[in-house]
Amino acid sequence: MITLLKLSLVAGTIFLYLSTLVVAQSGESVPYPEGYRLWTHVKSGIVGPDRPAHGLHHIYANPKAMDGFRKGHFENGSVIVFDLLDLDMKTGATVIGDRRLIDVMHKDDKQFSKTGGWGFEEFRGDSRTQRDVGENATAKCFNCHAGQKERGFVFSSFRE
Repeated sequence: MITLLKLSLVAGTIFLYLSTLVVAQSGESVPYPEGYRLWTHVKSGIVGPDRPAHGLHHIYANPKAMDGFRKGHFENGSVIVFDLLDLDMKTGATVIGDRRLIDVMHKDDKQFSKTGGWGFEEFRGDSRTQRDVGENATAKCFNCHAGQKERGFVFSSFRE
């Protein structure tokens, strides 16, 4: 009876550990970056209507990511957000439209070892729960970011 209890306990522990690894490697473990618009604004850009990612781009970084931009190495806990908004032309002025998406990069070397230490996720519109990357982080994000290895897998740079 005690042997059966020990085996059940060991099996349960192994199951929980493996479940944690599977979730950690998926985009599900990248949290929505609450309050990111209060972080440091890294830069902005406009992409024309002939491109799939057309609109106004804002990039934000939390304090750890800002240290990474300054030092050239991003520590665990660094978070970078790419905020993409539509642009509307109204009476000769360009104004911000609806949010299209936010992309999130979350640094954790252990959780995301297969993708350069970064977890990737994309949240649609203003949703904090609708995820579009999930377990496809390698194909949807990291394959492009891999070319930026010398820069910590980050495309952006901070402009003071």
